[in-house]
Amino acid sequence: MSIQFPPALRAGQRVALVSPARKISAAELAPAIETLTAWGLEVVLGESIAGDHHQFAGDDTLRRRDFQQQLDDPSIRAILCARGGYGTARIVDGLDFTGFSAHPKWVAGFSDITVLNTHLLALGHASIHGVMPVLFHQAGGEMALESLRRALFGEAAQLIEAPAHPLNRPGTATGALVGGNLSLLHTITSTASQASFAGRILFLEDLDEYLYHIDRMMLHLHRSGQLAGLAGLVVGHFSDMRDNTIPFGTTTAEIIDSYARLYDFPVAYGFPIGHEAENVALVVGQTVRLAVDGSGALLN
Repeated sequence: MSIQFPPALRAGQRVALVSPARKISAAELAPAIETLTAWGLEVVLGESIAGDHHQFAGDDTLRRRDFQQQLDDPSIRAILCARGGYGTARIVDGLDFTGFSAHPKWVAGFSDITVLNTHLLALGHASIHGVMPVLFHQAGGEMALESLRRALFGEAAQLIEAPAHPLNRPGTATGALVGGNLSLLHTITSTASQASFAGRILFLEDLDEYLYHIDRMMLHLHRSGQLAGLAGLVVGHFSDMRDNTIPFGTTTAEIIDSYARLYDFPVAYGFPIGHEAENVALVVGQTVRLAVDGSGALLN
């Protein structure tokens, strides 16, 4: 399947901020709105930004309606998901991407937004896995923010590097990027939002999970055959991992390695992707080259 890439943004165009998952306020987004305006963009706040329904940015109907409106509005040239949390999977099946497919636009976010990243890839469209507006100005996040700007405006992507890691498997691979949050990739298996991993470079990250959950999800990717055809594996941040009173006994990297070692694709750990300030934007669906050797790993 060929992948469609939306047109690069230009100064003067309109972008929408929406929240398809957890609730947020316009006040929390004020610094990001200033930044986007400084980039020359006109910011439109979706209905969900003011939504409030328990943990969610409005009930499912409101969040779905808001996202659909931004998909269908030809004047909106990018949709930036304001934050993650939980809830995107609850609305994705009710979205109609017919108009979007005729006139693609950038959709950007990460974490819970993995659902949209992979759903769009399954439909043949690229999107951006990158820092969200609520996190635009976190300390140490300058590289993440600049990489998002470059991706949106179609500027050349920077070379992404990771240091040497004892569990790296050397080699080179070329393939389209697929992936995101491990918990969400597990959740959407066997749904319309599942994108094929075959021949692609999978990237993974996660936050606030028990180690045995990581093992269970990696086991599922292995048993369901999703790891078998990978071209390569890139491992990002696994932040704030938890353990039980009786320890699981292995680290996150060791858990992932126990399944990756069953295959012969190159593997690299420690990439700046995920729930840390250094969260470099990746274009999901873009063909990249992964090179891993004794000195570390490169992705470009």
